[in-house]
Amino acid sequence: MVPVSDRVAEILLDSFSRILIPGLTATIPLALISFAIALVIAMAVALVQYAKVPVLTQIARFYIWIIRGTPLLVQLYVVFYGLPDFGIVLDPFPAAIIVFSINTGAYSAETIRGALEAVPSGQLEAGYCVGMSYMQIMRRILLPQAMRSAFPPLSNELIALVKDTSLAANITVLEMLMATQQIVSRTYEALPLYLEVAAIYLLFSTVLTWLQGIGEKKLASFGMERG
Repeated sequence: MVPVSDRVAEILLDSFSRILIPGLTATIPLALISFAIALVIAMAVALVQYAKVPVLTQIARFYIWIIRGTPLLVQLYVVFYGLPDFGIVLDPFPAAIIVFSINTGAYSAETIRGALEAVPSGQLEAGYCVGMSYMQIMRRILLPQAMRSAFPPLSNELIALVKDTSLAANITVLEMLMATQQIVSRTYEALPLYLEVAAIYLLFSTVLTWLQGIGEKKLASFGMERG
């Protein structure tokens, strides 16, 4: 009879690649694609609010209010399980991308808006004085400064998004958590397997945190050179 500890060790060794591969092929791509789209949404929403565009500002605030005020899991259910009632059927992975992009976009928009408003307003006026257009001022003066201060919280949003992708298992996306659940259903070794997937999430988050530190140093040195 195989000792329990040896059996658990064998299961963990066998399951590691079965969990890691979905992490590399589903979890990370899901997070990166969603975050890239979210940044586009966030930039547009933040600029609309910063410029105080009539009507669009109210729409932007309503969007942020709805998204920040409802759970991410509920948003996944609404899109994946609710929209088919209206004839809109989405595959699990695209549905997850849509929801994660819209959700992260709302939070990131507030981060970028706050960073823009932290830049002294005199710089906008100075840009106008030298004959620059509004978009030139945004692109050359305000946005570079705002993004330097927004980089750390946006990086945190990405790390949080990597962990939030585990919720996609609820709409049948085969990412790391769902892969782990399938292995648990066969082996009945819940604790060690869930600890294993937690360790892999921790590994991904640690790598992203390390990259965030490198990015912050690069931006800081770039700012000193410009100064």
